[in-house]
Amino acid sequence: MPTDSIPHCPFCSIAQGHAPAVIMREWPDALAIRPRRGGVHAAHALVIPRVHVADAAEDPIVTGAVMARAAELLAEHTDGNLITSRGVHSSQTVYHLHVHVVPRSESDGLPLPWTRQQQDRAARAVACG
Repeated sequence: MPTDSIPHCPFCSIAQGHAPAVIMREWPDALAIRPRRGGVHAAHALVIPRVHVADAAEDPIVTGAVMARAAELLAEHTDGNLITSRGVHSSQTVYHLHVHVVPRSESDGLPLPWTRQQQDRAARAVACG
């Protein structure tokens, strides 16, 4: 169940205007912000709800709205990934729902860990090392 905000949640602070962020797009229910360290692509965005929801499984209605906003951004690119995580074992580090919108290109050097591209890269590293 969403709440307006959680103390010490960095994304709640951003959504309420209490912490700095580069805002790429705003909607009544969500924000698109630049990742703090710049992201992996110039157009990499994080889409966050304005209410606090810990992850994509906590509130399907809020998650659906955030995914719709992320899809709007993704539609501006020919190729891309929408990525979200739930829990420490899936690499979630901020426990406020966020969807990465990552535009992609053939030579971007960003293989996903379960793709053939990543397996080939790992095999080359072992062969060279």
